[in-house]
Amino acid sequence: MTWPKGTRALVLHNAKARQGEQALVPVRERLAAGGLLVTVEPFESLPEIARDVTRLHQTADIIVVCGGDGSISSAAPAVIESGLPLGIIPAGTANDLARTLSIPLDFAAAADVIVEGHSRRIDVGTVNGHAFFNVASIGISSELAQKLDPAIKKRFGRLGYAVAALRVILAAQRFRARIREKGESRTVSTYQVAIGNGRLYGGGNVVEENAAIDDGTLDLYSLEVKNLWKLALMLRAFRSGTHGAWKEVRTAKCVEFDIETRRPMPVNTDGEIVTATPAHFRVLPRAISVLAPCECPVNARQFPLYHH
Repeated sequence: MTWPKGTRALVLHNAKARQGEQALVPVRERLAAGGLLVTVEPFESLPEIARDVTRLHQTADIIVVCGGDGSISSAAPAVIESGLPLGIIPAGTANDLARTLSIPLDFAAAADVIVEGHSRRIDVGTVNGHAFFNVASIGISSELAQKLDPAIKKRFGRLGYAVAALRVILAAQRFRARIREKGESRTVSTYQVAIGNGRLYGGGNVVEENAAIDDGTLDLYSLEVKNLWKLALMLRAFRSGTHGAWKEVRTAKCVEFDIETRRPMPVNTDGEIVTATPAHFRVLPRAISVLAPCECPVNARQFPLYHH
């Protein structure tokens, strides 16, 4: 597809993202070279994104988010409401959505994908009305999201994640949760309950080996190990999505889940704390159109977590 002459691209730019400033110059140049009329709207906090899309979408034909997974998820509800296609410039730390969609992590190459204009419809997950593309979780990942200093995250990237994760894991405790699906409920003692909409999360872990971002379902796992040291033995399984083969990992696939805990616990969606339990999760099948490489299987290519 070639965009008609005069097609307008609204670029929402997170200058605080780890690669935000570096991304803007090559993105503007490539989009303009492709014949798009570019307007850049900066934002500094996630709530601003949806407001900007709502306020400015009538002046645009494409919405482009230049930021991390949390920024893209924050834009999703307003983009869905606008009916416009979403372009992604992955400028965060993990960039799991871009990797799921085979969007290059090189800024100029990602802008070229937008110029090419190939689109596909993908699912959006929601928890208590908040959108997510990759994974929403309760437990260890939420603790990590709260304790990861944004300055360390921006400066050290995945290394910052690793150091913070080790501290969180060493202090982690199990909690009781009630999981309800298809009218049935069970109470579990767990370190983490995670519900995936897409395929990749946490810098390249796989939600479930057969998961896809357009399969119309959510994939749940509950980490019910008795000793956290066993996580070290499970790492390879989490990278391949085969962790459900371990007896200590409960898995389920459904279109809706409800999670209750004894006390309210924070819910982390794509790296950001957005709500708390009790939590209602559901999938919105093929709810949004994204600009992605043409005719490329979701998990066919893997891109490195760095930029040229």
